[in-house]
Amino acid sequence: MSTFPNSPKILKGGIVLIDPDTSAVLRTIVLQYNPDGLTRTLQAHAIGPEPGDRLEALRLKGPPAETIKLDAEIDATDQLAETQPSTTVTQYGIHPQLATLETLIYPTSAQLIAIDQQSAMGTLEIAPMQAPLAVFVWSQVRVLPVRLTDFSVTEEAFDTNLNPIRAKVSLSMRVLTIDDLGFQHKGGNLFLAYLQRKEQLVGLAGGGSFSAFGITGIP
Repeated sequence: MSTFPNSPKILKGGIVLIDPDTSAVLRTIVLQYNPDGLTRTLQAHAIGPEPGDRLEALRLKGPPAETIKLDAEIDATDQLAETQPSTTVTQYGIHPQLATLETLIYPTSAQLIAIDQQSAMGTLEIAPMQAPLAVFVWSQVRVLPVRLTDFSVTEEAFDTNLNPIRAKVSLSMRVLTIDDLGFQHKGGNLFLAYLQRKEQLVGLAGGGSFSAFGITGIP
């Protein structure tokens, strides 16, 4: 299919996995299709919910709790229709793409084996397993550390071997802030940069006027 020579390049969203200790990039997950919509919810992290608490009414304890929800589609139908489809697609369908997303919330098999070995050796205190830092990328303005909190898959079509070839994946993520990670952590730095970009964008929005409200000022 031909395209116009001056057509703008469409950027993709996705997730980058980073080693939390070395900051090395472990994996880059690019969404096959950008979701049609994205839902963000921000809940203020305030002090003093009781009415009449005059000392705390305007105070914030920290950044808000922000959650992001999206539906992503994965489809191998076009690839299977090609004259010579890839061996991976014909053998596994979209299993590899689904596994790439699903393992975001799995500890590795090596970690599980190591925990079992420590338990067998009588280790009294076993630290919880550490996952890579997930960074959600949605344009240059939104590059932020997240934790995947909810994951659901609806497999909508299958090949003759019952491999899924089309699916919709629903992702829910919570933005990790400096309260979660600290200022020295790579994720903490990413969140601070995310907040600073927001503050810069405020300056580009322009100001309003009291006349739009039908008043001349705040009494």
